[in-house]
Amino acid sequence: MTEEIKENDTPQQPVLTKKELKAQKKQQKKREKQQKRFEKNMAKRKLLFPANRKGKHVMHMMNLLRFLFYPVHFIVYPYRLHGHKKVGKGAYIYFGNHYCIWDVFYPARTTGEGIHYLMKESIFYAPVLGNWASHVGGIPAMRDGSDVRTLMDSIKVLKNGEKLSLFPEGTRNKVSDEEFLPFHGGAALLAIKTKTPIVPFVICNRPHVFRVTHVMFGEPMELSEYYGKRMTSEDYAEADEKLKNRLYELREEYRASAKKKKGK
Repeated sequence: MTEEIKENDTPQQPVLTKKELKAQKKQQKKREKQQKRFEKNMAKRKLLFPANRKGKHVMHMMNLLRFLFYPVHFIVYPYRLHGHKKVGKGAYIYFGNHYCIWDVFYPARTTGEGIHYLMKESIFYAPVLGNWASHVGGIPAMRDGSDVRTLMDSIKVLKNGEKLSLFPEGTRNKVSDEEFLPFHGGAALLAIKTKTPIVPFVICNRPHVFRVTHVMFGEPMELSEYYGKRMTSEDYAEADEKLKNRLYELREEYRASAKKKKGK
C-alpha cells in the first residue's frame, strides 16, 4: 500500500503537444548553431598583435572600421573630446561610463593603435558582430565578471604592451544621467597586477542624435600605492572606488569649465 502511494505521488512529466515539441527542437537547433558560431569565432580570434617597427600595435580591421564609421558617428552623434586627448604607445586601460554602442569610438579617437574591448559574451554568438569582434581581438566577458578566461586574456594583452578598454557598468546605462550603474570590479585588479596606467574618461551627457556629446579624458593614473602589496578584497574594492570617484570628478571638472566659459 505504501509503495502504491509513493508511486502515485511521483510527479508526472507534462506531455508536450506536437507543436511544443517542434518549437523545442527548433530552439535546441538554434542554440547548437549559436554555440558552433561562438566556437568558430573564438577559434579564429587573434588575441595578441605584435608591435611594428615604430613600436605600435596596429589592428588593420579596427583601422578599417575607423575609416568606415568615424564620419557616420560624427555626423549622427557629434561630440567634443576634452582633457587628455592623446594617449601614447604601450599598455593602457581605458575606464569609462557607458550609454550607447557608439561609446567605443571615444577611446579609439585618442590613439592610432588597436584597442582590445571587453565585450558581452553574447556578441560572439552573433553572425556579423561576432566575426568583427574576433578580428579586433575582442575579449568576451561574463556579466558577473566570474570568467577566469576574461582575466587571463586581459593580462596577456596588457603584458604584450597593448591597450584594453572596459566599461565597468557592464551594460548601457538607461536609468540615470547623473548616477552611474553599480560598477563591476576588475579594472583595479588588472592595473595593479600588470602595473598598467589607467586612462579615465567620462561621457558627460547622454548621446542624442544631432546633439553634441562632451567627453572628458583624464591624465593617465597609476595605482602605484598598491604595487607590491599583499592585496585583499577590501583593498581592491577601495582601488575600484577611487577609479569611480575619478570619473565623477572629471565630470564636475568639465561642468565647471563649461559654466565658466558660458559666463564669459
